[in-house]
Amino acid sequence: GVPLRSRIVANFTALSKAGALFPALYNLIMTGKLTAGITKRIAGFAPRRSMPPLYHITLKHWYNRRKRQPLKKSTGKVYLFCDEFTNYNDTETGIKAVLLLERLGYEVIIPEHIESGRSWLSKGLLRNAKKIAEKNVKLLLPLISEQTPLVGVEPSAILTFRDEYIDLADDAMLEETKRLSANVFTIDEFLSREADVEKITDAMFTKKERKIVFHGHCHQKALSSVAPSVKLLSLPQNYSVQVIPSGCCGMAGSFGYEKEHYDLSMQIGELVLLPAVRRQSEDVIIAAPGTSCRHQIKDGASRKALHPVEILYDALADG
Repeated sequence: GVPLRSRIVANFTALSKAGALFPALYNLIMTGKLTAGITKRIAGFAPRRSMPPLYHITLKHWYNRRKRQPLKKSTGKVYLFCDEFTNYNDTETGIKAVLLLERLGYEVIIPEHIESGRSWLSKGLLRNAKKIAEKNVKLLLPLISEQTPLVGVEPSAILTFRDEYIDLADDAMLEETKRLSANVFTIDEFLSREADVEKITDAMFTKKERKIVFHGHCHQKALSSVAPSVKLLSLPQNYSVQVIPSGCCGMAGSFGYEKEHYDLSMQIGELVLLPAVRRQSEDVIIAAPGTSCRHQIKDGASRKALHPVEILYDALADG
């Protein structure tokens, strides 16, 4: 059978859904001083690794209950893929993504869909991932087009549409899956493309000076590029961006959480990434699109890394 830890990782969404009903209790069990150690031992996670807490509200709940303000200008419409990591853990990042897009003039819709399947894929549970992929394609294909693309915050989740979904799809769904994937982008890619056609300009952002050091996500490097993120972070006139010449951060999804892999995970981080982050002064912004990467930076360098959309949202000009 599938080991307990693999079931926990693969059932990330179900676990988070259950925890989302009582986030304070969930966080106490997963991160409390008295209970976290027991939880980690049962699940096989490294004792020295911190566990990601649940946010007090899911992104979908926040999106559905809020009062939307009329857009000051209309630039276009985008569909936001509400991946399981952004929905439950990195909700603040998702909220800023929605608000940033709206401030830039985009109507943002979170469509009906299910989880990305990334957790199942990470454990090789391909039959389950295949069912998820096919359901998402059926739900999203009628909505997504060149004029109304699908964008995502977490690279490992949104890029499944461009990589694994195509391989997982039945022959009968292959062309549909390819059509959908052609209009799926990381949010960094989407905003960079919009800047290329001057729908987004530097006049929309602060003129303050800031230095940013950037670590790219492995899926981003393999299937896209760090160039859109660098372009995005360079939109404010006086923001300078330095790319850390790092490989994998060492987390590789759940790999860095597992007790037998923790030391290797940290050794990988120590090759380039973590020393580079530690050398930065406190006023330097650390940027990383990947949720696992940000967690590794937190645990290994005691610094909070931000997603590029958080940085760009905070850089919006007043008014």
